[in-house]
Amino acid sequence: MVASTQPAGVPTVLVTGFDPFGGDALNPSWLAAQALHGKRIAGHRVVAEQLPTVFGPSLTVLRTLVRQHRPALVICLGLAAGRHAISIERVAINVNDARIADNAGEQPVDEPVVDGAPAAYFSSLPIKAMRAAIQAKGIPAEVSQTAGTFVCNQVFYGLMHLLATGRGLKATRGGFIHLPLLPEQGEPSMPLAQMAEGLRIGIRTALVTKADARLGAGAIS
Repeated sequence: MVASTQPAGVPTVLVTGFDPFGGDALNPSWLAAQALHGKRIAGHRVVAEQLPTVFGPSLTVLRTLVRQHRPALVICLGLAAGRHAISIERVAINVNDARIADNAGEQPVDEPVVDGAPAAYFSSLPIKAMRAAIQAKGIPAEVSQTAGTFVCNQVFYGLMHLLATGRGLKATRGGFIHLPLLPEQGEPSMPLAQMAEGLRIGIRTALVTKADARLGAGAIS
């Protein structure tokens, strides 16, 4: 984790990335989060923290971080090899169904993220406004309709469930963004500096945009 001493009275944006996975030495999601750590965006200070690419513990760490930082905004980042753009996720589903094992060797199949919870949650980010703002700067961006069923989706769903049900978190907005590979990892790819700039623009847009022209955030039964 990145050391994150928060100045008194400065609201926080919590940005998380994952540790390296599947034999890769790097995870772009964590490098992009680190690149934003300590930045001031629209009067908020960005705090970067790392999550393990492990079912279960990733959510435990995330819940602890949200309660520690009490952020105004939470954006979790993950890697989606094969995508060419910054992918802003629309919906998280209540299913863990792993095609491959996580970093602890766990491979849940057809298991709920949270027992008895809603089938899905929409992001509470202004996803289309964010896409438009990022694209306006010449950076590839898209709205994605699926975050998969691996650890990324579990974290996205767990975040939205926490924000919907956690005490004192109703005003906190959150969502998930997938990033491409780095050029040194393969193609399609995006340079780290471009990822970080696109995320900075997206975060600023999320902080200053209160409504989006889309279906409202919330649970899907």
